[in-house]
This record gives sequence, structure tokens and C-alpha cells, in this order.
Amino acid sequence: MKKESKRIRVGRREVAAAQVVDVTRRQLRPDVRLRLCVEAGGRCEFDGCNKYLLEDPLTLTAGNYGQAAHIVAFRPGGPRGRAGVRPPDINEVGNLMLLCSTSHKTIDDHPRDYTRETLHEYKRSHEARIKHLTGLGPDRKTAVFVLKAPINGQTVTIPFDHIYEATAPRYPTRRDPQTVDLTTITDRGPAFLRAARDTVKEAVDRFLGPGGEGRAAGHASIFALAPIPLLMLLGRELTNKVPTDVLQRHRDTETWTWKKSGPAVHYAVRRLRDGAQRNKVVLILALSGTIRIRDLPEPIARDATIYTITLTGQTPRPTFLRTRRDLEGFRTAFQEVIGRIAKHHGRLRAIDLFPAVPAPVAVLCGRELLPKVHPALRVWDQDKAKGGFTFQLEVN
Repeated sequence: MKKESKRIRVGRREVAAAQVVDVTRRQLRPDVRLRLCVEAGGRCEFDGCNKYLLEDPLTLTAGNYGQAAHIVAFRPGGPRGRAGVRPPDINEVGNLMLLCSTSHKTIDDHPRDYTRETLHEYKRSHEARIKHLTGLGPDRKTAVFVLKAPINGQTVTIPFDHIYEATAPRYPTRRDPQTVDLTTITDRGPAFLRAARDTVKEAVDRFLGPGGEGRAAGHASIFALAPIPLLMLLGRELTNKVPTDVLQRHRDTETWTWKKSGPAVHYAVRRLRDGAQRNKVVLILALSGTIRIRDLPEPIARDATIYTITLTGQTPRPTFLRTRRDLEGFRTAFQEVIGRIAKHHGRLRAIDLFPAVPAPVAVLCGRELLPKVHPALRVWDQDKAKGGFTFQLEVN
């Protein structure tokens, strides 16, 4: 005897009971739909879309216009339906994304481009950002200032996700930060420094002046990669008008997020040599690399008292700076050496500075100078093409 499947009536139609079960299972529980919407922040989770889905974009009528899209399809024959082990509950929140109708169609029409792994990463990244932003208080804003210039003929771009991660637990005031792009200045001679100096000064004045983005936010985050003299000039222009974080690009990860742990860096402040002329002082910052007295231009080193800040217990190298604590340690050492120079040499007009330092340290040197109190810094930079140090500019 052929066994007939049980049929029941739904409305005016008679359907198989199994079909009713499938239809029932496909409907999301209200708590699942609510959780999905909350964790997505009411926005489309497709990477780069972020469309707000709780109002009609034309009429602004409130409502939930998002679609709960399955990462692994509801049926095995659907998009990504046989990609790996199917979830025990196909309607669990972890297998759902809140999407606009356009993004939903895109991922289902092109499952090879939008794999299970890709969509899980879109979901993870989006929901982590929403959780981070909704957990911040109103005092967590930071205005981002970017300075980039060619170094040895190359420039580095800074993706927004790197900025976002590096500034946490603060959050940037906008996705397109104020940027000073010196790569547009084609002349690399003395005119470059003059033009760059004016450009940096004008940009910082706008950033921190009345109505400026940095002043309004009450906090600034600095991302800068440029020749050391320009970084020191940037620091001098920043002054102490608002609390400021200076970030470091790490070579190992190529990101800007400070490391959370690691051995502490210790600095040594030394006087290497007493000079015959009391008002002639040289300061060597040998942190990213070694600078010897014989490397200095002879007319500058002759009869000068020479001070240095270097690392204790390790060889100077470009990757030594890893944590905020390490940068604060340099601040203390720099203030100490400036204090020693003032004590032993009185009111100097200028100090000849020979730096081998990472970008945040260079910015800090300029920022720590007090106008009308500290001597100016005559900044020299190593020019490999000319085989030695050349004078670049005076800061302060």
C-alpha cells in the first residue's frame, strides 16, 4: 500500500504538512530578528554599504526595511547552502546578516564572490564597529590630522580602518580626516622645505584655530610620515592647545595601533664631551640608528659640548618604539636633557640637533619646545646622496 503524506488546509489551500513545517521554520523568531537588528545598528552589514534601514530613504517613514539574509542558505540548494558543515540552527543570529535589498541580491546572485568566510568577516567587522561606537561616551571624539610626504621617494597610505583601530577607545570625528599631502610638491630642493613649512603651518592653524576641527573635538590624533625636520616643525605648530596623541606606524604589522605589552624602553641622557665654547651645544638623538661624533660636520662639532639621548641595554634600531609608555619615556628624557643644557649653558639661542628617531619622537621634540623659554632647534638631517648631515631648518 502506498503511504500518502498527510495534508492539511492552510487558508484556502491544502498543502503537505512537511511544507507547513518548512514555512514555519523559515520565519525568524521575534527575538532573533530584534537581536540581529540591534547588533547591526540598524544598518546594512555589507562591507562599504552601511545604509540605514530603519526608515524609508525617500519618505523617511520609520520602519524596519532591512532583510535578514542567510549566510548559509535556508535550503541546501541555495547560495552557500553546501559550503561546509551547515549550522545546527539555520536561523541562528550567527548565520544571519541584516542587509538592504540590493546587497541581499548581490550576495545571493554571486555566491562564489561572496563566500561563507567573506560574509562572516563582513558581519564580524560591522558588528564589532557598532558595539565599539555605541559603547563610547560623548567625550571620546578625536579629530584626526594626517601628514604624508615622500621618504626616499615613497609614500604610505593610511586606510581608515587602521585609523579607527589606532584611535580606540576614541573615535574619529569623520572618515575623511584633514590631510596635508606634500606629495603634490614636485620640487625636492630648498623650495620644497619652504613650501612644505608654509603648508603645514596653515593646515595646523585651521585645524586648531577657532572653529577648527581639532579645537571643536577637544582632542587630536596625529598620523604623520614625513622627513624628520618637517615632523619637528609639525610638532612645534601643534603646541599644547588640545590634548594630542601621536601615533606610530609599526613595521612588523604595518598598522598604527600601539602595542599593549612588551619590555620597557629605557633612555640614557649623557654628556659625551665638553666643548671650549659655552654657547655652542650639539644634541644627538641616537634611537633609530647610531650617530657618532665623527659623523657630525666638523665646523659644527668643533669646540661644541655634545649631549646625547640613546637607548639603554639595546642597540638603536628603527623598531624600538612599540608602546605609548615608550614614547612618554622619551618625553621625560628630552625634558631632562633640555633642563641640563639650560643649567650648564644658560640662555642659548639655538641647539644643533642631529636626530635618528621614529616619527612620533620627532613630532614630540617640536611639541615640547616652549616659546621664549627653550632654545631653537637647528635640525640637521642625514643626506645619503651627499654622504653626511645637511642643515634643514630651524624650529622655534
